[in-house]
Amino acid sequence: MDFSAVNWLAVVAAAIVAWLFGAAWYMSLSKAWLKAAKLDPATMKKSPLPFVVSFIAELVMATIMALVVGAMTGGEPTWLAGLVFGFVLWLGFVATTLSVNHRYENFGWDLTLIDGGHWLGVLLIIGAVIGWFGAAAT
Repeated sequence: MDFSAVNWLAVVAAAIVAWLFGAAWYMSLSKAWLKAAKLDPATMKKSPLPFVVSFIAELVMATIMALVVGAMTGGEPTWLAGLVFGFVLWLGFVATTLSVNHRYENFGWDLTLIDGGHWLGVLLIIGAVIGWFGAAAT
């Protein structure tokens, strides 16, 4: 893997925008998500750690997306290619994994739709930003 081809500004920008999207997504769906996840806000431990972990995960996702989109487009990514790869990666890995895990964990499809929608948005945003910024300056 050629990490020198990664546009690191695009990776950071994509992670920030994706993280902000996640904040807005879960703030707007917080009551439905808490119900679907079978969580009681009164008993939940409050910690910034999940927010930090989310951002780090999105940095990793953006880095991988930059490598995949760059390699698959011959080093000339576009926002449309980023969207397509974001969707395909979501469908192939995220949607399937959430569907399986939530069934074993005895959660309903409502949680899968909320979480799956979030990760679809994240991967579409990351892909579009990576493609829009393009390849790293050489």
